[in-house]
Amino acid sequence: MTDPWVALEPGADPAERVRVLRRAHETFTTGGAVPRPVRSVVAESWRRSARAGVVPDGTACVELSDGDLGAYRAEHPLARVMPLFRELLGTFAAEEEQLLAVCDAQGRLLWVEGHAAARRRADAMNFVPGARWSESAVGTNAPGTAVALDRPVQVFAAEHFTRRVQPWTCVAAPVHDPRTGRVLGAVDVTGGDGLAHPHSLGFVQAVARAAEAQLALLAPARCAAETPMLRVLGRDEAELAVQGRRLRLSRRHSEIVLLLSRHPEGLTGDALLCALYADESVTPVTLRAELARLRRSLGPGLLASRPYRLTAAVDADATVVERRLASGALTAAAEAYAGPLLPGSQAPAIARLRDRLAWGLRTALVAHRDPDLLADWAHAPWGEDDIEVWRALSAVRPTAAVRARLAALEAELAVPVARTGGWARGATYLQRPPA
Repeated sequence: MTDPWVALEPGADPAERVRVLRRAHETFTTGGAVPRPVRSVVAESWRRSARAGVVPDGTACVELSDGDLGAYRAEHPLARVMPLFRELLGTFAAEEEQLLAVCDAQGRLLWVEGHAAARRRADAMNFVPGARWSESAVGTNAPGTAVALDRPVQVFAAEHFTRRVQPWTCVAAPVHDPRTGRVLGAVDVTGGDGLAHPHSLGFVQAVARAAEAQLALLAPARCAAETPMLRVLGRDEAELAVQGRRLRLSRRHSEIVLLLSRHPEGLTGDALLCALYADESVTPVTLRAELARLRRSLGPGLLASRPYRLTAAVDADATVVERRLASGALTAAAEAYAGPLLPGSQAPAIARLRDRLAWGLRTALVAHRDPDLLADWAHAPWGEDDIEVWRALSAVRPTAAVRARLAALEAELAVPVARTGGWARGATYLQRPPA
């Protein structure tokens, strides 16, 4: 393959490619390695699918139905661009015996439309609205893998991890919130082998970009004063500025609001339990009580349920740092970093976010080698024992004070003589890569 993102290059024999892929799939699912003919993007997806416990003969589960599905998708941001999807892809899908599908950021199908015969065949594998088609649920597939990778994906025939999906070929592209850059979901076309072409990949990606442009026109960015802001950096209890009020949240409520702000599509009670409590004995009743108290604190209308979600987009100072870091604005990111994210929180999901943000920022600082930025980090409470930053600072600003502090840290941590797995003995969480 000259282009690893294209499933079937022009001139290739689809039938022969299917035979090769089926043999490769059988080899992998019976305990072998992924054979060379499989594209790298597919091979990596197969491995993720296997690690997630996906069964090759499994079927997607329907999670939302009837009223729950209707209410959820009516409020979903992609509902506003469904007319555009239908205009650009709907007629094409119906005429070519294909399907237009749209999923949310969790891989749940919200709409499946198109040719009647194709829909009947898709029903047999639960490719229906309300079903979860995330990669972790049904393995390699275009909408689920596009959301997982945050990039357009083409999946051809036996490249699908689940066998009953292998007669199909699909192409999907993620759609982002034009204001925050978050993935809202993906738009997908599912049909026959004819979709395995470079043009279909580019076409679906162009439709996704058109949807983002329309979302930007329909919902222009609000001014900062109107956008609810959650401050979680350097404090154990978050402060939420909303509707002219400043609310100080309890530690648990801080964790919940932060997690929901990062999942505008919402989280189920089970997902919140796993994210918040390391102790598996904590019951859903405990969580529901916390959410009831939080709803009273926030006031009417801001916290919805089924799934639990915030009804208004909430920005966060941690998200500001992430956006600036992702765009290469390192100085601005460092200036916005007021300290570790909810440092007293032991919630598993919060601990991962805290470590990932701190690790990403300090790694960028070390690589950038700006002496002022390194010095700011090294002299902050969270960086005073960060030996890698002190080493980088010593290399670009070797003052007597910097060298003395580095020597003291090396003596204390025995860095030159004792290393485990490539990381210094005694290293703090900021010196280890996040899990």
